[in-house]
Amino acid sequence: MQAYRAPAILFTNHLETIYPALFRTVTGVTYSRERMITPDQDFLDLDWINNNSDKLVIISHGLEGNSERAYIKGMAKIFSQNGYDVLAWNYRGCSEEMNWQLRFYHSGATDDLDLVVQYAITKGYAAINLVGFSLGGNLTLKYVGEQAHTLAKQINRVVAFSVPLHLHSCSMQITSSAYGIYSKRFLKTLKQKVKLKASMMPGIDIQPLDRINTLFDFDDAYTAPIHGFAGALDYYEKCSSLYFLDHLRRQTLLVNAANDPFLSTRCYPNNFKEHIYLKTEYPQHGGHVGFAQFTKNGVYWSELRALQFIQSGI
Repeated sequence: MQAYRAPAILFTNHLETIYPALFRTVTGVTYSRERMITPDQDFLDLDWINNNSDKLVIISHGLEGNSERAYIKGMAKIFSQNGYDVLAWNYRGCSEEMNWQLRFYHSGATDDLDLVVQYAITKGYAAINLVGFSLGGNLTLKYVGEQAHTLAKQINRVVAFSVPLHLHSCSMQITSSAYGIYSKRFLKTLKQKVKLKASMMPGIDIQPLDRINTLFDFDDAYTAPIHGFAGALDYYEKCSSLYFLDHLRRQTLLVNAANDPFLSTRCYPNNFKEHIYLKTEYPQHGGHVGFAQFTKNGVYWSELRALQFIQSGI
């Protein structure tokens, strides 16, 4: 498959990132929602497309995303059209209803991904493929790497796009003056969720919110302590998928655009050329979760690339 080339009209990495996020519409995707109750009496909302197939694709969304985002629906659509069942799952607090427990979701919460995988296995699928975007890509790679030799035999192939492999340096990158607009957008909805959860249960101090201006500060004040980490640095180091890539034992494709405004230089490792399970691609263009195309009936390059890799391993 040819390397990605951006349309001429998307002539900066910001346009490559912003256009798909704000202006793309994906039609013809109808989910069937199922609510799964977790062992800790919380819930995960699962959105299915059922083709009565024995092949499944599980799609994991990015920070503050959900199954309704165009990049998720686009990926769901192409696999459904090619005969796969699809499961687009929503992290805790991401399905338009606040979750019931104190915890939220985070970049390393592979316990929830495992719950979804194990539940899918009970449905009898012969092959389960994993696709993740951004935070969901980090989550997916960490999951497959940390499971290593104990990963369920049904897991077939893995694809991850726009992955912040090294969380600390990416946090610094997205907060820099050049890219601060993205950080502010994420912080706005994250703060709203903290306030909503604080109104539902005790134990959450919202006083620090007004002083928080960076994702690092948010993670230090809320993400880390709520989920049992010593602080933001501890959270980042323990959850960065970069440290789990050596352990991958399934055929995996990692695609990070070289001009991705969210990613630091540590997200383009070149020391895996001999890795028999990991294929890395760093196209010059693509932005963050972009890869738009205007000549393929609305299908994006990332969707064609994922389909090709999962079908053939190439």
